[in-house]
Amino acid sequence: MSEPSGLPAYIAVTAAYWAFMLSDGALRMLVLLHFHTLGFSPVQLAYLFVLYEIAGVVTNLSAGWIAARFGLTTTLYAGLALQVAALTALAQLDPAWAIGTSVVFVMLVQGASGVAKDLAKMSSKSAVKLLAPATDGALFRWVALLTGSKNAVKGLGFFLGAVLLGTVGFVPAILGMAALLALILAAVALRMPSGLPTGRKDAKFREVVSQNPDINWLSAARVFLFGARDVWFVVGIPIYFYAVLSDGSEAGNRAAFFTIGSFMALWIILYGAIQATAPRILRAETRTTPALVGQARLWAAALAIVPASLAGLVWWAAEPAPWLTATLIAGLLIFGAIFAVNSALHSYLILAFTDARRVTMDVGFYYMANAAGRLIGTVLSGATYQLGGLPLCLGTAAVMVGLSRLAAGRIRGDQPAPA
Repeated sequence: MSEPSGLPAYIAVTAAYWAFMLSDGALRMLVLLHFHTLGFSPVQLAYLFVLYEIAGVVTNLSAGWIAARFGLTTTLYAGLALQVAALTALAQLDPAWAIGTSVVFVMLVQGASGVAKDLAKMSSKSAVKLLAPATDGALFRWVALLTGSKNAVKGLGFFLGAVLLGTVGFVPAILGMAALLALILAAVALRMPSGLPTGRKDAKFREVVSQNPDINWLSAARVFLFGARDVWFVVGIPIYFYAVLSDGSEAGNRAAFFTIGSFMALWIILYGAIQATAPRILRAETRTTPALVGQARLWAAALAIVPASLAGLVWWAAEPAPWLTATLIAGLLIFGAIFAVNSALHSYLILAFTDARRVTMDVGFYYMANAAGRLIGTVLSGATYQLGGLPLCLGTAAVMVGLSRLAAGRIRGDQPAPA
């Protein structure tokens, strides 16, 4: 089979997205663990990421129109450049500042990083719709490969951030990532192949809001799906494991950082690997779009069982124990595998429901919903952990997955799947 004409541009976009997500994963772990050791409460830690998620909601709505108007390469380069600026700014944090000042400063920098992430994400995901060959279920394969590999790289970023914090320290790690990302941005900008659209001057901002009910219900399902993950992932599990694993000494802290970073990395890498293989797991090439909508409902129902069971187990156990930690790790990895199939189905369906003319705006609207779910999950992660510990985090996750299943039940998906 001849090489698809869009493959060089797809490879360049994927490489740029990989670089960004490596820095994004490392930054999240650096910020979470560094400020936890400075004495920030779970709610204060959640605040550090709130503006990051709010920025995602706003950015995705506007970025879809900007890309439609000025082209995908413009938004991709802007996302990479803004992340370099955010990393450089974060390195200026002064440990002598009061906690309130530090919280506000980090929130603002994280907000800029959130804008950067969603510019890069929307650009990369939209590019798949435009570059994938229209044969043999290629759209699902290409989007699954991009999304799965991105999450594997982000998982490595979690591990990298924890290791860098325990070895070189916060500021050198931040500055090193900024320098590396700047080099990658320059390389991609100089060598980007042709194949991506340059934009259309008649794109109107009011077109951002979708008129397709399937896209709207899919976006609603996405809100609750990602809220269900982040309600335990952002604050609850890292702080729970830190409390269980660290003895308060410097060596104990380093060991806890390494273990937490390893788990978070393993979870994201598993998530990415399952996403990449989702088309084979679902036998997508032999199924129509309505059939895949039905699969989205089934997999959401299966996902809800996992956090509900883990919440009951942690509540019953009452006190941390090695067997409970091991069970939590295994259960959350199972959650990650099922969650990955759900996420891959959503990522395919949004591209199946849109068309080339509206793709950046529909994808932007959909990832606005994604960011809204992460925002809700982030706020609830700190609040539920502080109010009811890990059982409340996990119980809330189960409820949110149930709401995602209800929204998915309203999707008709009665258009034919792309060839």
